[in-house]
Amino acid sequence: MSKKRVAVLGAGIFGLANAWAASKRGFEVTVFEKDPFAIGASVRNFGMIWPIGQRVGETYRLALESRRLWLDLCREAGIWIRECGSIHLAHRDDEFAVLEEFCGQSEELAVDCKLLSRQEVVAKSPAANLGGLLGGMWSPNECCVNPRKVIASLPSWLERTYGVRFHFGTSIQSIQSESDTVELRSSSHLKHSFDQVIVCAGADIERLFPEAMNAPAKACKLQMLKTVPQPKTFSVGPHLAGGLTLRHYRNFECCPSLPALQNRISQETPELDAYGVHVMIAQNDDGEVVLGDSHEYGASITPFDKTYVDELILRELRKIVQLPDWSIRERWHGVYVKHPDQPVVLSEPQPSVCVFAATGGTGMTLSMALADQFWRERA
Repeated sequence: MSKKRVAVLGAGIFGLANAWAASKRGFEVTVFEKDPFAIGASVRNFGMIWPIGQRVGETYRLALESRRLWLDLCREAGIWIRECGSIHLAHRDDEFAVLEEFCGQSEELAVDCKLLSRQEVVAKSPAANLGGLLGGMWSPNECCVNPRKVIASLPSWLERTYGVRFHFGTSIQSIQSESDTVELRSSSHLKHSFDQVIVCAGADIERLFPEAMNAPAKACKLQMLKTVPQPKTFSVGPHLAGGLTLRHYRNFECCPSLPALQNRISQETPELDAYGVHVMIAQNDDGEVVLGDSHEYGASITPFDKTYVDELILRELRKIVQLPDWSIRERWHGVYVKHPDQPVVLSEPQPSVCVFAATGGTGMTLSMALADQFWRERA
């Protein structure tokens, strides 16, 4: 029998993960990307593989499996990845209380984490701001990649290693299931036939299949920044997150102290809630430190970035982090799909056409495991 022909629409991280998972199982894979190179959310993030930010239970388990696959992929493809872990820093009593409660439930929740003293935090990261530092929460499972380099280098590796074909600068205008095949019409007026089509177009999914995204799903815009390379003698070490993140990631909802923290933030700094600011940093292989981020939703999204939001991010980061050089090299924003309840949206709007979308910024963390699970069931 001839190989089953698979089309993947989108060369972001979800599309590339599907291309890898399918091709290594013997499928004949072709990837279509509407731009000359991927420019969406996959190249506009921290580069964090972030299990600790996922909901406890099945999603956390998937994140750990995805981490394993990331390590395998980067080892095979010769791509830089750093097993750095992460620390949630606590500079306020209510932040430390939430971390203490979460760590106290870690065995029951099956989450690998540990409460750190102030001295233990400093030993792991010289970037932690000592002023008011109470302690933190260590998680050993987080990794760092450089998203721009990963997304740029994987297509050629997949082509050389597994024979995956790529068509960049080619948008798909229509998708139509016909008996045993799916017909695609591209922007070059060509017709392509496949046995299976996987749509991994991120926030662009609504253009092809608006009905595929459930009503609660909506677009989310994040503003981010990046510093110049730090001195070679300085390393941030683990990913660092501030106490503001505790109200953002739903895994902390099990903590009785969380409502008091949320109320304190809304009373003291309502502007942070208005723009969904919660602060984190990651350092890439070039020594640059990626800073973020904010969250604006739906109709409030415009193509214009707000200097005020960048200033809020930097203000809050300076409270928890110390860097040798705060000079900003780049500023940008990304847009992804967010769903209030589902970490991933998977639907079949037509026979043999599957729409895949990681929601809430989980693409880098969950894509490898979700794609592997999908193609393992079809091999």
